[in-house]
Amino acid sequence: MNEIVNNLKMEIKSLQKQLVENKKLLESEGSADMQMLIIDEIKALEKQISGLKASLDALTEVEHNIESGTDYNLAQSEINPNEVILEIRAGTGGDEAGLFAFDLYRMYMRYGEKSKWKMEELYYSENEAGGIKMVSELIKGKNVYNLLKNESGVHRVQRVPVTESSGRIHTSTVTVAVLPKLSKINIEIRPEDIKMDFFRSGGHGGQNVNKVSTAVRLTHIPTGVVVECQEERSQLKNREKAMQILNSRIYQLMQDQQVKHVSEIRSEQVGTGERNEKIRTYNFPQDRITDHRLETSWHNLNAVLNGEIEDILKESSKIGTL
Repeated sequence: MNEIVNNLKMEIKSLQKQLVENKKLLESEGSADMQMLIIDEIKALEKQISGLKASLDALTEVEHNIESGTDYNLAQSEINPNEVILEIRAGTGGDEAGLFAFDLYRMYMRYGEKSKWKMEELYYSENEAGGIKMVSELIKGKNVYNLLKNESGVHRVQRVPVTESSGRIHTSTVTVAVLPKLSKINIEIRPEDIKMDFFRSGGHGGQNVNKVSTAVRLTHIPTGVVVECQEERSQLKNREKAMQILNSRIYQLMQDQQVKHVSEIRSEQVGTGERNEKIRTYNFPQDRITDHRLETSWHNLNAVLNGEIEDILKESSKIGTL
């Protein structure tokens, strides 16, 4: 906890120094256009400092409560059936895995658009080939959790990559995690077990979204679970959203490992946090999708990857808790 507080103080001090320099620059600048740019930068820095100070105040209060023995066990957990956090990560297969991760991301997003879901991107990281390393999306829609929960697992693709000159079929994997959005949380995550890092957010195509360190990375030290959030321009809001995701991931781990306390989680089985069984294969040469749990296949892969997945989702939603 002391390390987090010290990092926040250092970040605030650094930003305050930038603020002073910008104000001095504004006084000496003669160009009206440059003055406007500097004023915008000053406003962004002031907002950033304000958010960091709010975070510092909140952490200081938490630290005080820990020292005074305040109980951090919260109310009984409740899953909100109308909200989920969808995470997609490239697995084995190099650039091709990243490209297929993008295909799956687009598939879910297009279906979401047709279903009138509200979707909010929380984190997006791409590889050099334009594919996805990892993406995290908050989705809101009627009964969306029950519809998507059985998408969690390893999705395997068999196809000829665009980079393959000899026409050989490659097999790659992508992991999908559908995390519940908790209305109430009964998770004993101790603040001192969380490492917090700040970094500059980057958007699609590598562009810089923010000139200051608003993106947040939280690491749960006992399990090694890492979550990141860069959607908001406010560091405080990103920290709050990252904490929500961390709670959801830890909750899912507890469900998967059938334990009642965070301290009982077997860290050697955490991995990336997703269920590790292969649930579905997308075979391009045979134009076939096979769900290995249902032992059922569908055809017309291109239509499916364009968002025509309603039949598959409805059939998969019948599967009991994995």
